[in-house]
Amino acid sequence: MAEALDAEPMREAARRLLKGMPDGPTILDVGCGAGGMSVLFAEELASVGAKIVLVDATEHLLAEAHRVVRAAAGDRATVETIHADVADDALAAKLPPADLVWASRVVHHLPDQQAAIDTLARAGGLVAISEGGLDFNCLPWDLGIGRPGLEDRLLAARGEWFAEMRAGIPGSVPMPYGWNVALHQAGLTDIDSFGVLIHHPAPGPDLLREFIVERLTWLSEVAGDRLADDDHETVAALVDPANPAFLGARQDLFLQGAKTIHCGRRS
Repeated sequence: MAEALDAEPMREAARRLLKGMPDGPTILDVGCGAGGMSVLFAEELASVGAKIVLVDATEHLLAEAHRVVRAAAGDRATVETIHADVADDALAAKLPPADLVWASRVVHHLPDQQAAIDTLARAGGLVAISEGGLDFNCLPWDLGIGRPGLEDRLLAARGEWFAEMRAGIPGSVPMPYGWNVALHQAGLTDIDSFGVLIHHPAPGPDLLREFIVERLTWLSEVAGDRLADDDHETVAALVDPANPAFLGARQDLFLQGAKTIHCGRRS
């Protein structure tokens, strides 16, 4: 659902990253998930062809990514898969050289983020990672149920959860500097970043409301006891189709936030 909602703004990002690529480039999508970004790469390169290599540790996601990217690629492109964990120390040896290396919201899950970027840098070309940006908001401040400001408290609890998650990863290594510095540390040059605005104004399509219900469910789960009991009760009512407060029946939900893409080039 997120990939579908992000598709058009991210298409512009794909075009920007592909500008100046040779005909028939090799694109490496590390931590590809269900393949959403590589679908956009494939569609944009349909006229010149490409080799798209998908990497993920989850086999059913890798299979789905292969299916959708293959369908989008056309006759002039090839699509390959590598079943591998991005945190694997041996990953570098499994990656082919690429004109573009893409990794979206993957590196922050890894124990040593700098080492992961070093690995990506050895495979590129142009290395582009989507990390950070602006938090996504989707709810009115006053929902008519519970205390106003629920979304702010959910996002604050998610921030605490993330910090604890990072600290709890076995072998976790701090990276006390920004992504641009990490790309520089990996030996990349021409370092740059740009933002992609994701904006779906209210009332939005049914898909948007479905996504927001799933998002609130997830935020409540990761918040755990960092969120007050009354806020958990409010979320339970909001995501319950049988409750009069069900979010799926509202016409004032929206989605607004931004993704940041950081990139650099191997000399």
